[in-house]
Amino acid sequence: MPLLLFGMQLSHPEGYGGLIFTSPRAVEAVELCLEKDNRAAVWRKSLKEKWNAKSVYVVGNATASLVNKIGLHTEGENCGNAEKLAEYICSRESPALPLLFPCGTLKREILPKMLKDKGIPMESLTVYQTIPHPGIQGNLNSYYSQQGIPASITFFSPSGLTHSLRHIQELSGDNIDQIKFVAIGPTTAHALAVQGLPVSCTAESPTPQALAAGIRTALQPHGC
Repeated sequence: MPLLLFGMQLSHPEGYGGLIFTSPRAVEAVELCLEKDNRAAVWRKSLKEKWNAKSVYVVGNATASLVNKIGLHTEGENCGNAEKLAEYICSRESPALPLLFPCGTLKREILPKMLKDKGIPMESLTVYQTIPHPGIQGNLNSYYSQQGIPASITFFSPSGLTHSLRHIQELSGDNIDQIKFVAIGPTTAHALAVQGLPVSCTAESPTPQALAAGIRTALQPHGC
Protein backbone atom coordinates (compact mmCIF):
# COMPACT_ATOMS: atom_id res chain seq x y z
CA MET A 1 0.00 0.00 0.00
CA PRO A 2 2.76 2.58 0.79
CA LEU A 3 4.45 1.87 -2.55
CA LEU A 4 1.13 2.27 -4.35
CA LEU A 5 0.63 5.65 -2.69
CA PHE A 6 4.23 6.63 -3.43
CA GLY A 7 3.74 5.72 -7.09
CA MET A 8 0.72 8.00 -7.24
CA GLN A 9 2.70 10.82 -5.65
CA LEU A 10 5.56 10.39 -8.12
CA SER A 11 3.02 10.71 -10.93
CA HIS A 12 1.91 14.14 -9.69
CA PRO A 13 5.03 16.30 -9.29
CA GLU A 14 2.87 19.42 -9.62
CA GLY A 15 1.74 18.84 -6.04
CA TYR A 16 5.24 19.04 -4.55
CA GLY A 17 8.10 21.48 -4.25
CA GLY A 18 10.78 18.82 -4.58
CA LEU A 19 12.17 15.54 -3.27
CA ILE A 20 14.39 14.49 -0.37
CA PHE A 21 16.39 11.24 -0.38
CA THR A 22 18.45 10.26 2.67
CA SER A 23 18.95 6.58 1.81
CA PRO A 24 19.69 4.43 -1.24
CA ARG A 25 16.74 2.25 -0.22
CA ALA A 26 14.37 5.16 -0.77
CA VAL A 27 15.69 5.50 -4.32
CA GLU A 28 15.18 1.77 -4.85
CA ALA A 29 11.54 2.34 -3.83
CA VAL A 30 11.23 4.77 -6.77
CA GLU A 31 12.55 2.11 -9.14
CA LEU A 32 10.10 -0.45 -7.74
CA CYS A 33 7.21 1.97 -8.23
CA LEU A 34 8.19 2.62 -11.84
CA GLU A 35 8.48 -1.11 -12.54
CA LYS A 36 5.37 -2.16 -10.62
CA ASP A 37 2.99 0.29 -12.23
CA ASN A 38 4.57 0.35 -15.70
CA ARG A 39 5.41 4.02 -15.30
CA ALA A 40 8.96 3.76 -16.66
CA ALA A 41 8.03 5.08 -20.11
CA VAL A 42 6.04 7.96 -18.67
CA TRP A 43 8.91 8.71 -16.29
CA ARG A 44 11.40 8.97 -19.14
CA LYS A 45 9.04 10.95 -21.37
CA SER A 46 7.76 13.60 -18.97
CA LEU A 47 7.79 12.93 -15.22
CA LYS A 48 11.58 12.98 -14.93
CA GLU A 49 11.85 16.46 -16.41
CA LYS A 50 9.00 17.75 -14.27
CA TRP A 51 10.80 16.60 -11.12
CA ASN A 52 14.08 18.03 -12.44
CA ALA A 53 12.40 21.43 -12.58
CA LYS A 54 12.25 21.20 -8.80
CA SER A 55 14.89 20.65 -6.10
CA VAL A 56 16.04 17.10 -5.42
CA TYR A 57 17.97 16.96 -2.14
CA VAL A 58 20.13 13.99 -1.14
CA VAL A 59 22.46 12.87 1.66
CA GLY A 60 25.75 11.35 0.52
CA ASN A 61 27.36 10.51 -2.79
CA ALA A 62 26.08 6.92 -2.83
CA THR A 63 22.47 8.08 -2.70
CA ALA A 64 23.20 10.86 -5.19
CA SER A 65 24.67 8.34 -7.65
CA LEU A 66 21.50 6.22 -7.55
CA VAL A 67 19.28 9.28 -7.95
CA ASN A 68 21.36 10.37 -10.94
CA LYS A 69 20.88 6.94 -12.52
CA ILE A 70 17.11 7.42 -12.59
CA GLY A 71 17.69 10.72 -14.37
CA LEU A 72 17.36 13.28 -11.61
CA HIS A 73 19.79 16.09 -10.82
CA THR A 74 20.76 16.38 -7.16
CA GLU A 75 22.02 18.90 -4.66
CA GLY A 76 23.18 18.70 -1.06
CA GLU A 77 25.07 15.42 -1.42
CA ASN A 78 28.16 16.89 0.21
CA CYS A 79 26.28 17.71 3.42
CA GLY A 80 27.11 14.26 4.81
CA ASN A 81 24.18 13.72 7.17
CA ALA A 82 20.51 14.57 7.58
CA GLU A 83 21.11 17.40 10.03
CA LYS A 84 23.49 19.23 7.70
CA LEU A 85 21.16 18.59 4.77
CA ALA A 86 18.31 20.14 6.75
CA GLU A 87 20.48 23.21 7.35
CA TYR A 88 21.21 23.37 3.62
CA ILE A 89 17.54 23.11 2.71
CA CYS A 90 16.67 25.79 5.25
CA SER A 91 19.24 28.10 3.65
CA ARG A 92 17.43 27.84 0.32
CA GLU A 93 14.26 29.60 -0.73
CA SER A 94 11.32 28.00 1.04
CA PRO A 95 9.02 26.18 -1.43
CA ALA A 96 5.32 26.96 -1.42
CA LEU A 97 4.53 23.28 -1.92
CA PRO A 98 5.67 20.47 0.41
CA LEU A 99 8.87 18.51 -0.18
CA LEU A 100 8.19 14.79 -0.65
CA PHE A 101 10.33 12.66 1.70
CA PRO A 102 10.27 8.89 1.06
CA CYS A 103 11.84 7.25 4.11
CA GLY A 104 12.16 4.09 6.20
CA THR A 105 10.60 2.89 9.42
CA LEU A 106 13.69 3.89 11.41
CA LYS A 107 14.05 7.42 10.13
CA ARG A 108 15.30 9.95 12.68
CA GLU A 109 13.19 13.01 13.34
CA ILE A 110 15.99 15.60 13.13
CA LEU A 111 15.41 16.56 9.50
CA PRO A 112 11.57 16.75 9.70
CA LYS A 113 11.76 18.74 12.94
CA MET A 114 14.32 21.23 11.62
CA LEU A 115 12.28 21.86 8.48
CA LYS A 116 9.06 22.18 10.47
CA ASP A 117 10.69 24.68 12.84
CA LYS A 118 11.69 26.79 9.84
CA GLY A 119 8.21 26.61 8.34
CA ILE A 120 9.27 24.49 5.37
CA PRO A 121 6.42 22.15 4.37
CA MET A 122 7.31 18.48 4.05
CA GLU A 123 5.36 15.26 3.53
CA SER A 124 6.97 12.05 4.83
CA LEU A 125 5.99 8.65 3.48
CA THR A 126 7.38 5.36 4.79
CA VAL A 127 8.35 3.28 1.74
CA TYR A 128 10.66 0.62 3.22
CA GLN A 129 11.24 -1.30 6.44
CA THR A 130 14.63 -1.92 8.01
CA ILE A 131 15.06 -5.50 9.27
CA PRO A 132 18.17 -7.49 10.31
CA HIS A 133 19.82 -9.77 7.77
CA PRO A 134 18.81 -13.35 8.65
CA GLY A 135 22.39 -14.54 8.34
CA ILE A 136 24.05 -11.95 10.56
CA GLN A 137 24.64 -14.26 13.53
CA GLY A 138 25.94 -17.10 11.36
CA ASN A 139 28.24 -14.78 9.43
CA LEU A 140 29.69 -13.34 12.63
CA ASN A 141 30.16 -16.82 14.10
CA SER A 142 31.99 -17.88 10.95
CA TYR A 143 34.24 -14.82 10.97
CA TYR A 144 35.20 -15.18 14.62
CA SER A 145 35.88 -18.92 14.28
CA GLN A 146 38.16 -18.36 11.29
CA GLN A 147 39.75 -14.97 12.04
CA GLY A 148 39.46 -14.51 15.78
CA ILE A 149 38.84 -11.14 17.45
CA PRO A 150 38.77 -8.39 14.77
CA ALA A 151 41.16 -5.46 15.07
CA SER A 152 38.34 -3.06 14.21
CA ILE A 153 34.63 -3.06 13.45
CA THR A 154 32.98 -0.34 11.38
CA PHE A 155 29.31 0.52 11.68
CA PHE A 156 27.43 2.27 8.88
CA SER A 157 24.17 2.94 10.72
CA PRO A 158 22.59 2.83 14.18
CA SER A 159 20.35 -0.02 13.01
CA GLY A 160 23.41 -2.06 12.03
CA LEU A 161 24.73 -1.61 15.54
CA THR A 162 21.40 -2.53 17.11
CA HIS A 163 21.09 -5.79 15.18
CA SER A 164 24.68 -6.99 15.64
CA LEU A 165 25.98 -5.71 18.97
CA ARG A 166 24.68 -8.55 21.15
CA HIS A 167 26.32 -11.16 18.92
CA ILE A 168 29.59 -9.21 18.85
CA GLN A 169 29.61 -8.91 22.64
CA GLU A 170 28.97 -12.61 23.10
CA LEU A 171 31.67 -13.63 20.61
CA SER A 172 34.26 -11.12 21.87
CA GLY A 173 33.76 -11.68 25.59
CA ASP A 174 36.38 -9.95 27.72
CA ASN A 175 38.43 -9.19 24.60
CA ILE A 176 35.94 -6.65 23.30
CA ASP A 177 38.09 -3.87 24.77
CA GLN A 178 40.81 -4.56 22.20
CA ILE A 179 38.49 -3.83 19.26
CA LYS A 180 38.60 -0.39 17.64
CA PHE A 181 35.06 0.75 16.87
CA VAL A 182 34.71 3.06 13.87
CA ALA A 183 31.61 5.00 12.75
CA ILE A 184 30.71 6.23 9.26
CA GLY A 185 29.30 9.47 10.67
CA PRO A 186 28.28 11.39 13.81
CA THR A 187 24.83 9.78 14.08
CA THR A 188 26.32 6.29 14.21
CA ALA A 189 29.08 7.50 16.53
CA HIS A 190 26.42 8.78 18.93
CA ALA A 191 24.65 5.40 18.82
CA LEU A 192 27.93 3.69 19.75
CA ALA A 193 28.48 6.08 22.64
CA VAL A 194 24.94 5.47 23.92
CA GLN A 195 25.78 1.76 24.08
CA GLY A 196 28.87 2.56 26.14
CA LEU A 197 31.31 1.67 23.37
CA PRO A 198 34.41 3.83 22.80
CA VAL A 199 34.45 5.41 19.34
CA SER A 200 38.00 5.10 18.08
CA CYS A 201 37.27 7.16 14.99
CA THR A 202 34.48 8.80 12.98
CA ALA A 203 34.98 9.22 9.24
CA GLU A 204 35.40 12.88 8.29
CA SER A 205 32.91 12.35 5.46
CA PRO A 206 30.71 9.39 4.46
CA THR A 207 33.00 8.24 1.63
CA PRO A 208 35.15 5.10 1.19
CA GLN A 209 38.31 7.22 1.11
CA ALA A 210 37.54 9.05 4.35
CA LEU A 211 36.48 5.83 6.05
CA ALA A 212 39.67 4.01 4.98
CA ALA A 213 41.76 6.93 6.26
CA GLY A 214 39.88 6.86 9.57
CA ILE A 215 40.39 3.12 10.03
CA ARG A 216 44.12 3.42 9.26
CA THR A 217 44.45 6.15 11.87
CA ALA A 218 42.39 4.23 14.42
CA LEU A 219 44.64 1.19 14.07
CA GLN A 220 47.76 3.25 14.77
CA PRO A 221 49.08 3.07 18.35
CA HIS A 222 47.58 6.43 19.34
CA GLY A 223 44.30 6.15 17.32
CA CYS A 224 42.47 9.18 15.92
